[in-house]
Amino acid sequence: MKFPLSRTMCLVCSTAALAAALSACAPVLIGGGAVMGALVATDRRTTGTQVEDEGIELRTANRIREALGDRVHVNVTSFNRQVLLTGEAERAEDKQRVEQIALGVENVRSVVNEVGVMPPSSLSQRTNDTFITGKVRASLVDAKDLIANAFTVVTERDVVYLMGRVTSREANRATDIARGVSGVRKVVRVFEIVSEEELARSNAALNARQPAPVVQDPAAVSTPPAAAAPATSAPAASGVQATPLAPLPTPAATGVVTQPVR
Repeated sequence: MKFPLSRTMCLVCSTAALAAALSACAPVLIGGGAVMGALVATDRRTTGTQVEDEGIELRTANRIREALGDRVHVNVTSFNRQVLLTGEAERAEDKQRVEQIALGVENVRSVVNEVGVMPPSSLSQRTNDTFITGKVRASLVDAKDLIANAFTVVTERDVVYLMGRVTSREANRATDIARGVSGVRKVVRVFEIVSEEELARSNAALNARQPAPVVQDPAAVSTPPAAAAPATSAPAASGVQATPLAPLPTPAATGVVTQPVR
């Protein structure tokens, strides 16, 4: 039985994220303290790319922490190997250093540096950002003409950042929805814009990569003769089989938004 991702579920998830954020003391956060990423089941990235994005976030956050320690508060979010940096750095040179570190991480193809040059945000501000993210996600779920899990939502100091591989219609619709959420000061779009045709081809390719369901032959389940020894199946391989990384698509005329659209 399938259960739709409801508004209540989104708010529950945001509350859980808030609890995790409040219990964490590290100044560099993987995926952002107020981030709710797309679910794997309906993500428009290949499984391999999703795993790679998680690795990019981890490596980038670790290197920033090693290089700058508590001097910066930076959230790292990667989507389709495009890295969004948000948070605060008290010095402009530290902001640039953070960007250089992210650009040096393996498989990163572009970096959007939205780190503010200012003191770190307060705990109450980060709490509010988490709730705004939950409200935006819930509003995207309520929109019946969008696939909410195609979007990644990041909130920093009341500014909502939207990421995803979407069409122009989806980008405009999601932006309008986010702007209508109470408490949102500004919306910044960091999308990879694709045409409807390209999205359809991409979805078909992703579906083709999914393993086909195993249909058991009714004749194979008949009771074996009494003299026959019970069949034993070979143990399945442990772990998750990684899907090879798909080649990066060539951006169309609109392509990847390397400069945020506000």
